[in-house]
Amino acid sequence: MRKFFITAIVAITATVSVNAQEYKVITSVESIVPSGLGRSRIISANEDKDYQEYTSVQTEEDNTRNKSSRKDIRVKNFEETKLLNFFNVGGIRFQNIAANDALITSKINTMIEEGWELAFVTSAVESAGGKGDANGIFITRYIFKR
Repeated sequence: MRKFFITAIVAITATVSVNAQEYKVITSVESIVPSGLGRSRIISANEDKDYQEYTSVQTEEDNTRNKSSRKDIRVKNFEETKLLNFFNVGGIRFQNIAANDALITSKINTMIEEGWELAFVTSAVESAGGKGDANGIFITRYIFKR
């Protein structure tokens, strides 16, 4: 009976797998600069970074600084997909928005085919900040998991 329980426990342990979640962030940046002067892209990093290498601890007793520089944080191995700008000389271009939607959909579908699941989407806009500010972007982060 004892062998049976040990065998059962080993069998159950062997069949239960620990599923560690893996996440990947894809970012689309779409220009909302008038006259089509901005740059729009889908960005996907092809290398991993450990945030702990660039984190410092700040307490009253301890002020441990991380020795990494900002240039060490940069990712040089990434995928960049061109998108069209929201505006051209004539104003807003709905065809450009539809084209960007098609490219973003293609990227999402490819990620799903590779075993990723779209878990979260978050977006933000930085637009005209007042008279004379003609800068702006629409940024969306697509967070995938598998």
